[in-house]
Amino acid sequence: MTAQPDTTDNIGHIARVFVDARRDGGLVPEFPGTVPVTLDEGYAVQDAALRLVNGKIAGWKVGRINPPLEGIDRLTGPIFADQVVTADADSVAMPVFAKGFAAAEAEFLLRIGVVPDPAKSRYTIDEARAMVDAVHVGIEIASSPFPGINDLGATVTVSDFGNNNGLVVGADADGWRTGDINDWPVELWINGALIGAATSTTMLDGPFGAVRYLLEHLAARGIALSPGQWVSTGAVTGVHPVAIGDRVEARFDRRFAVTCTIKAR
Repeated sequence: MTAQPDTTDNIGHIARVFVDARRDGGLVPEFPGTVPVTLDEGYAVQDAALRLVNGKIAGWKVGRINPPLEGIDRLTGPIFADQVVTADADSVAMPVFAKGFAAAEAEFLLRIGVVPDPAKSRYTIDEARAMVDAVHVGIEIASSPFPGINDLGATVTVSDFGNNNGLVVGADADGWRTGDINDWPVELWINGALIGAATSTTMLDGPFGAVRYLLEHLAARGIALSPGQWVSTGAVTGVHPVAIGDRVEARFDRRFAVTCTIKAR
């Protein structure tokens, strides 16, 4: 009988390979171990990787699992402070792994305004909304040193920090308190061409539902959210591959736009 790899060793090895590749800008041509079978196993890798890095977490990305896995329809990963950029009048340059996976996503960015009750594990949408003190438009940069990160399923995406590699924070989404941002038309343009268009009504229970999910998910993992942290709430128009030199523009409600260019890591 062939000996099976020790689960703990496998988790630690996967985490170390991804952390080293992200630090050095390297390539991970194949998944570096036994593919996690469950989401819990994927998050065990993510937790191990978090123990290996010293970066400050400035927020969390939330993405959709379609079709759901184990009855769960969203996943998450950390966003580090040194990868969060505030957009200004000029386009900012965002790095990706040139030989890995690279994509851009138009997203609503919701900022946590209060400390969650550590004893609370379940939230309604209204309770989640009450935790938010600002909504901005933005772009999530999804990139990984492993080119096949999205091909092997959600457990693999989770294992490499949820495939996040940066966040562009755009303008304050004026009107979010009194209106319904789920109805706002959102467009993603690359090099002047319209690539995707949609509204948040297609995104499960919307951006505030993503915050609700994250609050419950992190409570179950024993991770505390802090005021000022961002929640990148999911790709409104889809996950759009990008290449080095591309110019990406996300437009929201025909009033707001945020842009970036793509550069090599």
